[in-house]
Formats: sequence, structure tokens, C-alpha cells
Amino acid sequence: MKNILYICTAVSFLLLGCNKDFLDRSPESDISPDASFKTEKDLALFTKSFYDVLPSAEGVYNESVDNVVKTTLGDELTGKRQVPVSGGGWSWSDLRNINYFLENASNTLPANVVAPYVAEAKFFRAYFYFDKLKRFGDVPWYNTTLGTADEDLLMKKRDSRILITDSILRDLDFAITNLSDGVSDEKVTKWTALALKSRVALFEGTFRKYHANLGIDGATKLLEQAVAAAHEVIASKRYSIYEGKGKESYADLFQSVNSIPQEVILARKFSDALQIWHNVNYYTITASYGKPGLDKNLVDSYLMADGSRFTDKANYKTMMFVDEVKDRDPRLSQTIRTPGYRRIGGAQAVAPNFGNSVTGYQLIKYVGDVKYDNYNRSENDMPVFRYAEVLLNYAEAKAELGTLSQADIDLSIKSLRDRVGMPNMSLSAANTKPDAYLAANYPNVLGAFKGVILEIRRERRIELVMESFRWDDILRWKAGALVTRQFKGMYFPGAGKFDLDGDGKDDVWIYEGDKPTASGIQLLKLDSEIVLENGKSGNVIVNAHIKKIFNEDRDYLYPLPIDQLELNKNLDQNPKWQN
Repeated sequence: MKNILYICTAVSFLLLGCNKDFLDRSPESDISPDASFKTEKDLALFTKSFYDVLPSAEGVYNESVDNVVKTTLGDELTGKRQVPVSGGGWSWSDLRNINYFLENASNTLPANVVAPYVAEAKFFRAYFYFDKLKRFGDVPWYNTTLGTADEDLLMKKRDSRILITDSILRDLDFAITNLSDGVSDEKVTKWTALALKSRVALFEGTFRKYHANLGIDGATKLLEQAVAAAHEVIASKRYSIYEGKGKESYADLFQSVNSIPQEVILARKFSDALQIWHNVNYYTITASYGKPGLDKNLVDSYLMADGSRFTDKANYKTMMFVDEVKDRDPRLSQTIRTPGYRRIGGAQAVAPNFGNSVTGYQLIKYVGDVKYDNYNRSENDMPVFRYAEVLLNYAEAKAELGTLSQADIDLSIKSLRDRVGMPNMSLSAANTKPDAYLAANYPNVLGAFKGVILEIRRERRIELVMESFRWDDILRWKAGALVTRQFKGMYFPGAGKFDLDGDGKDDVWIYEGDKPTASGIQLLKLDSEIVLENGKSGNVIVNAHIKKIFNEDRDYLYPLPIDQLELNKNLDQNPKWQN
């Protein structure tokens, strides 16, 4: 589809090739407003199209910022982002589809019948605009469909992020009031809208707090709204943290073919019967998708099983893999391959494989039965909203407000820790002695609640890894410097043979010179197939030859495309981006 906004504004632009019929035709179908939306079934059928706005499976699991490292780096990490000629996320067709529905849904049917469907549409308009807010900051707010006669609207300036945020929250409040209060993991409900409200308000509240240089007021009010929205979900008791597989429940939640609505508020659905698949198994067991692996910095962030800090150990930097993953937060062994790991449907334990994971910390989150290993054959549902995030949103917003109590931690973080048998977080311990390791990652966290804010960030990073929250978190916390660190993998003392799973059999042979003749062992040539930080020893380093850059004055927002700036002279480019 051609871009709706800013392409056609007057006859002169029409002469340049803009299609007037596109602007005037009904989105998603050729049915005119007078002929559509006559029955509730019509409303339900049309609103199904809105769900395409949700991320694909890859949009959920395929994160690659600083949690997950690959053989290639995105332009966001190398400073190579350029102002696009067109596109670049400045797309508005989904919005037109939503606004068309909102303008015409009430033409025939009574308000009480239409209200839940209007609420659904407003949820998705809020979801759409939240994506634009995160990406561009100020954007034009439109609540009507546009035609060639709407020149003033088409040529308007960008509205402020304050107006956009307020409008998003207003749409969500309508959705909260008018959506069903039932539980469904495949259709938006009141609880989905509350979850999104907590997400939006936390993002924008912390963005304004940590980007104080922008001079945007309202952080406190937004954080209070995040707390209130999250607490309403918690108090409803409609959801709880899934514990059906005991201490293995974290892994089972993501491996389950059907999402578990006890915790998953909304999921992207997949089905072998319907031939709707994704690629997560293949992604983690082949070299075709960048050999993803956790970064050493994240692995170090996992606590010990007794709640103490791994990074307080004197030799944590030089531990061999078998020792470094021993007695850790169980979520580590449910996120990467560790000693004793067996594939679902597999007969034997398997060690991490450097042929499939560039850091050696090989991902297993979401990885299902071996029968799904072929290309694009996985069918497990992907969570888009889950209760764990709501709990984390609640705790973080209260900590940022300086109102978090131990009772609040018991209401939120404790459930996540209980699932895996970890000790609860202590407010007083966290604030009395903030973790120096975390403080080095987030130097702009200050004040009396510094320690617990850092601990909640740790918890969030670990609990939500591979769910594509990390980039947004880095942006809102003003922590762009994190992506410029050298990404690392396992530690090796030098060349030699190494047992990665403690079974007495060597799994990796790092060699120099000629390639050995051997079978049943991974052969990695030093300084070629594997590079160590200190030359002959140290952590595996990834993409050492690629310089990572993050421009603090520019890179927290994306650039607008050139064609839109040329078509609409009232648009301005984001700061420091050169066309």
C-alpha cells in the first residue's frame, strides 16, 4: 500500500502520481460504509483485521540488542542508521483501517452493541500509536480517515509526545471501560488494555524522568497511572504466575504448544492444523540466523540460587562454564543449555554448540519438541502480554516513585521468584548495599531507592529475555551506552579440550595450527573460528572488528523519511539526523 499521510495533499501532488482512489476506497474490503457494519457479525469480522498489528513470532523472540548476541549487528548498534528515503516505520495504513471502522461502526447498530467493538478498535489505535511514540517521539495524531480534500490535516505539523501519550491513554481508558472483563489469550479484553496502559505509562514516565534534558513534565503522574493500571490487574486475581511444572514452570510456559491463559494475557496463535508456523526451533539449532547466544553480561546478572550475587564472587570473570552455571537462578538453565539439558523428544543430554551459538550460551527458551526442528515448523504460541510483565511494571513504577514497600515486592516480584524456588527480593538489603555491578551498567540511577530500582531492572531483564522488551527499556532508561560494550561469551583459559556439560567427555577443542583429525567434538580454530579476549585466553569475543556506536544526542529516536519531509514542509526532522 502507498502511504496515506502526506503523499496526497492537493491536485499538484495527484499529478505526481498519488492514487486518489486509494485514499477514498474502504480499507480491508471494497464494501462501502452504507453496506457494511449492519450486524454484530460484521463488526466482529472487521475487527479481526486489527490483530495483524501485533508482532509476529519473530517480533517476539528474535531480539538482538545486548541480551542476545549474533554474528551480525543491527544498524542501531553500529551507528549506521541513515535517514531513509521512504518507509523507515513511517507507515499509516493500519491506522486508516482502524479509523475507518471507528467512523462507520455505529451507522446502523445501537451504541451498546457497538461499544465493545469500538473499544477493541481504540485498543489497537493505542497500540499503533505507542509504537510510533517509541520510534519517533512527536507524530501527527489522526482520529479520522483522510481524503484529498483534507489538505490542512495532511499538511499538519507533528503533535507533541505529550498529546500523543494523553490520546493513547484516553483510548485505553475507553477500552478498559467497554471491553469484556473475561479472560482470553487470543482476544483483547479489559485486562489486555490495563496491561498495555501499565506498559505505556511506565515507558513514558521513565522516559521523561531519565531524559530530563528534554524538559517534558508529567513523569510522576504517568508512573502513578502505571501503578494503578497494574494494580487493577493484580487485584482482579484473574491471572497468576504459572507453576504447573514446579521449578521447570518457567521453561514450560514458553515451550507449551498452547499458551497458558493462567499467565498469558494475550498471545499470537500458531497451529500445525491450520498451517500457521514460525521458526524458533530452527533459529536456535542452525547457523542460518546469526547463531544467537546470551551475552556474558546478562549471564553474570543471574543471581545464585540462594539469592546472593554471582558477581560478588572473586573469580566470577574466569569461571569455566560448568562452574559458572552451577547453583544459579533456575531461569538461567531454562533459558540456555546447561549441564544435563535434554531436548524435548530427544534421547540424550546435549552440550552447548558453538556452531549454533556464537557466545556458547545457546538459547532454549521457546524451543519445543525435536519434531519441530525443520525450517518454519514450530507451532507454540507466542506471548504478547503476560502477567509477569504487569507485576514487573507495578514494582518498577512504585520504585521510581519512591513509594515501593516490602509488601509491594511481596505482591509482585515474590511470585516470579517463588516459581523457580528463589528467595524473595529484600527492599532494605537492596537499598542498603546497591549492587556495584548493576550500578556500573546504569550510572544514572540515583537516590534512596537506587538499589531496588537496579534489582528490579535485573529481574526484568532475566524474566523477560527474548520477549523483545530490551531495546525499549534501554531507550526509556537512557542507557544507550550499554550497546557499545564489547559483547562476550564463555571463558576459556586457552587452547585445549573442554567438557562443557560435566559428563567426562570433551565437547570443544580449541586448536592452533593444523586442524586435528577428530570426531564427536566441536573443532574451533583459535583466532579464526573462535576469538578470545586476551588473544590466547579469556572470554569469547564477538564482532570485535565492528565498532559499536550510540549517539546520545540522536539515537533515542529514529529519523523521519526524506520523502515525507519533502512532501510536507511542516514536518521537522528529529534532532541531529541529517538527510
